[in-house]
Amino acid sequence: MATLAGGLEDPSAEVLTEAAATFGLLASAARLHIMWALSQGESDVTHLADRVGGALPAVSQHLAKLKLAGLVRSRREGRRQVYYVDDPDIVTVVRVMVGQLTARTAQAAAHRPVSGRP
Repeated sequence: MATLAGGLEDPSAEVLTEAAATFGLLASAARLHIMWALSQGESDVTHLADRVGGALPAVSQHLAKLKLAGLVRSRREGRRQVYYVDDPDIVTVVRVMVGQLTARTAQAAAHRPVSGRP
């Protein structure tokens, strides 16, 4: 592994492959929205589908992929399956990325000229 001037070593190929797979899963807007919602707190699939505006079967499939990848977990509460993010690092990554892009979008909108004004 190469060491950079800041003292950090390059990650192993295995780590980079795993990171790429995780980012690949989060590259779907629907799955990212689900992760954003779950970063705010646990939920069942019906409430998630309502929140993200997706069809119940599609949200269930996205959750199955996220669960298989270990990004979300679930537990049974009576007849409901409740989903949650059990990894605070994933929550941080999602919140930072979405937060930064939201701030950039708001900043760009604030600097756009209003049409009809000189």
